[in-house]
Amino acid sequence: MDNSIQKLISALLIFAAGVYTAHYLGLMHSATSPAISRERPLPEITVSPVEYWTLPETLTLCGERIPLEDRHTWEMLDREFHITLWDRAQVVMYLKRAGRYFNTISKKLAAAGMPDDLKYLAVAESALITYSRSDKGARGPWQFMVLAARSNGLRRNGAIDERLNFERSTDAAIRNLKRLYEKFGSWSLAMAAYNGGETRLRKAIEEQNTSDYFRLNLPIETERYLFRIAAIKIIMENSERYGYTLTKEELYRPIRTDAVHIRLNGSLDLGELAAAVGTDFKEIKERNPQFLRDYIPPGEHTLFVPAGSGMSAVAYLSGKSEKVQRAKLVRSERKVVDRH
Repeated sequence: MDNSIQKLISALLIFAAGVYTAHYLGLMHSATSPAISRERPLPEITVSPVEYWTLPETLTLCGERIPLEDRHTWEMLDREFHITLWDRAQVVMYLKRAGRYFNTISKKLAAAGMPDDLKYLAVAESALITYSRSDKGARGPWQFMVLAARSNGLRRNGAIDERLNFERSTDAAIRNLKRLYEKFGSWSLAMAAYNGGETRLRKAIEEQNTSDYFRLNLPIETERYLFRIAAIKIIMENSERYGYTLTKEELYRPIRTDAVHIRLNGSLDLGELAAAVGTDFKEIKERNPQFLRDYIPPGEHTLFVPAGSGMSAVAYLSGKSEKVQRAKLVRSERKVVDRH
């Protein structure tokens, strides 16, 4: 190729490269230059303020004053209050289940001469779920551990676990709390012992030379425990104030039952019993979750059957003399309209 043609081609290539470079740098400048920026302004956004509620100025739990003037105490309660309050679905379920269980708990507490506020302890323990189970093995609406259950008169073996029965476990919890109150002298300490154990609480009182729950340094779970119960009380007693507007029809109704006391010297099939009283296995099992198998084991038991079927159950059981030593109707609740 002629030398002059080669020089011409080289010159054209250099020129083209220069034009391309200038064009590219111009684009970069246009994209970054504030003077000719093409970015659109951000749209205006209106954010509604988060709804906020303050703690009451004064508060008692089980008739005992909580010292909210102490900043640490106030902050502990403030934390539990807001954590609970904003768990909206959980609070709704608290209120619904309370319609089923609170009346029975309140009657039993009143009969024992104990504060009605203790019903909120069951909410803190299990959310009023009768089959609730913790990672540590506590079970039932009052979350008894195995040893605590046995020491409070609840049976637990391969065929029966009375921690799961609402009435039996409620009676046991009330006896236990009453004993703890008599031992420690205050309901706050009784509740702390219920959660953290008597031995640990007694040791903390002796080592720290104080029996004031609010001045004791305890495991964090036990320190939070009373405040969680107090927060639940505040919210459930003033539910409409905090936006929970459930009607009575939306609450869960009590399960009406007849109670039959039986003494067995042999196992009794739950399915056969259900058929004899005009219901099914599921109905009998749900009223008697303490029976872990499909039969009632030998021994003395209180059997719960649908309201109005107690006499039918007694009649059926009386015909099973080879297994049933005694069958007696101890409580009958005819089917009525709930007014709770």
